[in-house]
Amino acid sequence: MKSHTSVSLNRNYHYMTGTLKVKPVRRVYVPGRTPYHVVDPSPWPVLMGICLWSVAVTFISWVYYIPIQKPHVILGMLVLTSFGWIRDIIMESTFQGFHTEKVQSGLTLGFILFLVSELMLFFSFFWAFFHMALSPSIEIGGCWPPAGLHCLDWSGTPLHNTALLVMSSGSISSAHHFFMDGEWEFGLGVSYYLTLYLSYLFIENQYMEYMWLPFTIADGVYGSCFFMLTGLHGLHVIAGTCGLLFCGARILLMQFSDTHHVALTLAIWYWHFVDVVWLALFFIIYVWGS
Repeated sequence: MKSHTSVSLNRNYHYMTGTLKVKPVRRVYVPGRTPYHVVDPSPWPVLMGICLWSVAVTFISWVYYIPIQKPHVILGMLVLTSFGWIRDIIMESTFQGFHTEKVQSGLTLGFILFLVSELMLFFSFFWAFFHMALSPSIEIGGCWPPAGLHCLDWSGTPLHNTALLVMSSGSISSAHHFFMDGEWEFGLGVSYYLTLYLSYLFIENQYMEYMWLPFTIADGVYGSCFFMLTGLHGLHVIAGTCGLLFCGARILLMQFSDTHHVALTLAIWYWHFVDVVWLALFFIIYVWGS
């Protein structure tokens, strides 16, 4: 049996002569050894891509009056895929503890970049509106709003909707403060569900406004810009309301704490983003552009 010294000298000799062969080490993720989360293989990104592609094809077919067989199946697949993906994320963050501070900061940065992309989307439609409003062409009468188009009075439903969203922004901020202070029984519940009620009133008012408007999306460039901006914002309000409902359900299930509530923070940020976009839309489209 060789001694420890002889083995060491033998290894040094092979190392110096270049004949030492070292087997590659397989790197294995050990929880707690790194602040990052190495995600397990998941089918949800592929399934979500297929579902979104199917939804886009269905929408394009609906625009061109092409019949689609069983579109509710595609919608059901989208809902089930979203449910499965969100379930796995909740398991990883709440029950398995994989969402460390580094992971939470990465999710926050990604959501900020998502909001920037959403802002650029709205900016493109605002650019089209400003382009036509500042230099109206002769085809629309050389004036803005276009000749013969009766615009909506900003002091009616639009002002009411503005007040609703401003109040909802204040109420959701109060709910966040109550949550951080630990007042979950009364203050958080009243402020949170007041926000949900105000969002419902906004969606209802927007629907009634569409029902009584004297023009449609086909009435020239003004109708196209108006319905694209207000309709896109309305979809964001619906998405923000769903996010708040989802976080409200997680609050009731006691899945948040004062140090672990990234989903709630991002939902509140999204709601503030929707409010800011509406203020710009109100002053530009309803007040100045009309």
